[in-house]
Amino acid sequence: MRKLIYGMNLTLDGYIAAPGDDIGWSVPSDELFQFWSDQLQATDLSLYGRKLWQTMSSYWPTGDQQPNATPAEIEFACRWRDMPKVVFSSTTDKVDWNTRLVTCDAVAEITRLKAEDGGPMDIGGATLAGAAMRAGLIDEYVLATAPVLVGGGTPFFTALDSWVNLNLVETRTFPGGVVLTRYETRR
Repeated sequence: MRKLIYGMNLTLDGYIAAPGDDIGWSVPSDELFQFWSDQLQATDLSLYGRKLWQTMSSYWPTGDQQPNATPAEIEFACRWRDMPKVVFSSTTDKVDWNTRLVTCDAVAEITRLKAEDGGPMDIGGATLAGAAMRAGLIDEYVLATAPVLVGGGTPFFTALDSWVNLNLVETRTFPGGVVLTRYETRR
């Protein structure tokens, strides 16, 4: 059975994007960027909701060809392109870069993918991750919390019907005051 990991940069008040989908507050240090790149390297399959897919696919397919691309950005772009990906959307009709599109019930498909043999999967996008969270499918949460308050926007966590108990398995500090916390779901 595969492990499902939900991790993103977020604000201290719990948002992955400020109002208007503004992510200008999230400028990861080289060290934090490398952490996320290493996470991607250790992942067998990435699951995306439509909005995050559109954001990622608008830059990373050619991120290694940008004039000011750092070695870490070049490495990440290559990893991202090669990574098998699944996009869940009922409004998108075409995906590229080693990606397949799923238009059916996301929770049923994620449940099926988790039951397969293989390495870890990551999930991104607040709506998709929220559905997986409510269904009890998330095995690990990775929060890179930036010392900024934005007062609203897209929350990292969704409303739940019942508590989810977690075990803290890692804390780490990055430049700029970003604190990484990693939790496993207590089953």
